[in-house]
Amino acid sequence: MTAQTDLLLAQRAAASIPEEPQPESATPSLTYSSSDEQEIEEPTKPVPRRRRASTRLIAKSPEDVQRITGETTTQLIRRCCGGGCCLGGAPKKDNNVEYEAIELPDNDAYRSLNLKIDKIPTTLSGVCDVPEQTAFLQPVRRPSNVPSPSEPAVPFGTESDTTSSVAGIEKTLHDLTLERLDTQIQPPKFVQPHPPHHVFPARIHNTRELTKPGAEKRTFHFDLDVTNYPEGEDVDFKVGGAIGVSAPNEASIVQEILDLLLVPRFLRDKPVLLRTTKGRWPTVWGADQAREIVTTRRDLLTWCSDVQSYPPTKQILRVLAEHTTDATERKILRYLCSAEGQGVFCDFRTGPHISLIQLLHAFPNAKPPLDLLLSVLQPLMPRFYSLSNDPHESFLTRDGKQHRLIEIAVTVHEAEDWRNGSRTGIGSGFFQRQALKFIEAQEKGEKDPEFYIPMFKGLMANPLAKQFVSDGPMLLIGAGVGIAPFRGFVQRRLKTANCANKVWVLQGVRDSLVDELYSGEWGVHEDEVKKVVQSRRGPGRYVQEEVKAQADLVWYIINAVDGRVFVCGSSRGMGEGVEKALVEVAMEKGNLEHDEAQQFWNLKKETGQYIAETW
Repeated sequence: MTAQTDLLLAQRAAASIPEEPQPESATPSLTYSSSDEQEIEEPTKPVPRRRRASTRLIAKSPEDVQRITGETTTQLIRRCCGGGCCLGGAPKKDNNVEYEAIELPDNDAYRSLNLKIDKIPTTLSGVCDVPEQTAFLQPVRRPSNVPSPSEPAVPFGTESDTTSSVAGIEKTLHDLTLERLDTQIQPPKFVQPHPPHHVFPARIHNTRELTKPGAEKRTFHFDLDVTNYPEGEDVDFKVGGAIGVSAPNEASIVQEILDLLLVPRFLRDKPVLLRTTKGRWPTVWGADQAREIVTTRRDLLTWCSDVQSYPPTKQILRVLAEHTTDATERKILRYLCSAEGQGVFCDFRTGPHISLIQLLHAFPNAKPPLDLLLSVLQPLMPRFYSLSNDPHESFLTRDGKQHRLIEIAVTVHEAEDWRNGSRTGIGSGFFQRQALKFIEAQEKGEKDPEFYIPMFKGLMANPLAKQFVSDGPMLLIGAGVGIAPFRGFVQRRLKTANCANKVWVLQGVRDSLVDELYSGEWGVHEDEVKKVVQSRRGPGRYVQEEVKAQADLVWYIINAVDGRVFVCGSSRGMGEGVEKALVEVAMEKGNLEHDEAQQFWNLKKETGQYIAETW
């Protein structure tokens, strides 16, 4: 856009900016908006111009992709199977191809895959290669330069030779020793998502369920004690910041996978030398390089590899095909890895997520080596959770000492499961298990139950934290657990000024009787600063519809000095809907065309006045 166009857009928007409210006039009201009961009219859409038949670039940014496909780039990538079917990878139909009928595996896990296979071509083409093995598990052996217990520990020689020899032996023994760390509450040190600091096991001070029985999703609140968090980092916990959590795979799932792979029980917790040839794994964000690490098989599967969050890849299926003793299983798995089976594979991969356990049960004769399987599994990545309090003001006294607390809220996400009907996500499921065990221990009379959350300072410079200011009007728009960080915003503002006529909160919920989070926990003036919008109770209205109903307030805030609009929540539905509503507000109140209104909000993003944190 040219400078002249920018100037024209700014002039047109400025002409519609409401004046700064005078003492005798009232700031636009949130709770008693004049448009509250009125029906919202859809703005007139501009007549599209006729296009000439010509070759032109139609997509040069993520916004263009979303405009054309109706999906964000993230959604498009997740939906794509990655097998190349959209690039014409499938072969043309050949009437001369011979097919053979096969007897399908007779088990519930295989049937749950919903594979549309009855016959398989006798000859397959384009079968993906067997993936390269990059991880190797080897016994920990005493190096030749380290003497055995019956030999002298240090050879005779000069004092300097003796000193260097001892130091070398001590380093070698240290490198081949399993670290003394309780990996039941925190990951091994080599995981290290924030070098040079290790993941900190934060003790749960308290936890409670925020939602009530009948809620569609359960949400838990956690008070985490970070009093002893390691010093030395340049950044402190901030309002609106997010912590990283290294959540493990569930212990029972890890045990079952080891059982299915026939890993002997006496080897599961025995020190083993992991040797990798390249890549970052098993670290999170370490350098791409070869490594030698002493660990255990259980720790690797618990903390380092994701066994349920990602759709299965052809590389995993190819590994299973190479290590099954059943001919039918091998044919099916190779078919899914072939060009002829591309369509079936695409449907299989873009349906409900298939877990590793489900695959191993579906093809029970496939027993690949654990280290080869670890080479093709996705790494287990940290999950991030926004702080729901003001971390600068959260302290308590216990045992005669002052303890510092941070607070978070976690909504439990569930997906379809072939055995139990549903399963929880790795991160939210871990939080739910810890919360329920803590609550159960309290009910049994334990005074200070010891349960931990392995966490680290994750995103203290994220957009929410960076753009929070102590003055200026703010509109905070959130749905579900996306409202949590805004509680910290309001708490912080209460320490410096009155929130009335300064902060407004639009909270979207399904049903306020069971879904509303932190009701009555926002401090004074809650009724004045916060409005709850229910989508499934009464007439029903989504938060994006309320944004349009509050057009005067939105337009006043975004054009005020230091005014800011924050949006937080799921991008699917809420985030996209709110962005569309904001564009319509700019069209109505700023007398702008659609593209001009979109550019208006893009400029506000660049200047830090419009901040959207969605997932």
